[in-house]
Formats: sequence, structure tokens, C-alpha cells
Amino acid sequence: NLQIMLSYGSRAELVDAFRKLAVEVLQGKRNPADINEQDIANALYTHGIPDPDLLIRTAAEFRISNFLLWQVAYSEIWVTETLWPDFRKEHLFQAIHDFARRDRRFGRVAR
Repeated sequence: NLQIMLSYGSRAELVDAFRKLAVEVLQGKRNPADINEQDIANALYTHGIPDPDLLIRTAAEFRISNFLLWQVAYSEIWVTETLWPDFRKEHLFQAIHDFARRDRRFGRVAR
């Protein structure tokens, strides 16, 4: 799946998700002590869409830039100096090739 987000801010998404859960608490539909990671994920704009496996950053930027802050927690990040308008399929293939060689640990410490 390819996701392209326009006019999107992850902080706003998180605020909206927490407000949604707070309303459910105030309505007596939810106990705050029972809220878990899955509940938060389900309240996000991207609920039902898998978290990204790979985040590609163009223009040699080493920051997330308020993009999918919750969802990229365990994503691999690939950075290229290529600017977005110049990004081509060979860059995508390079990113995928590099990604395929990585040892994904999803937050676990390497042994």
C-alpha cells in the first residue's frame, strides 16, 4: 500500500484521537484505566490501515516532520538526498532493496 497524506498533521490527529476517547469516557462508554494502544490506534485517522513498514525521507531530511508520529514507531526509515520531485522508481527500488536487508526488531534489543 502506498499512502500519501496532504494537509496532514500528526499532532492534530493525536489530539483528535484523545478527544474522541475522552468523550467516550465522559459518556460512560469507556473506563480510562482500560484504554490501551489498540484503542488509541483505532481512534486515529488511519485506523484499519497497517502501520508503515518503511518511511522514505527525501531531501536528506533526518526528521519525521509531524508525519504519522504514532504509526511510524517501529517503521524503518530510509533517507535519500534526492528531492521529492526528482524521486524515481530506481530510488524506490533502492529503498526496498535496503529495507529487505534489515533486521527488523520492532523495539526489541538486538541479541
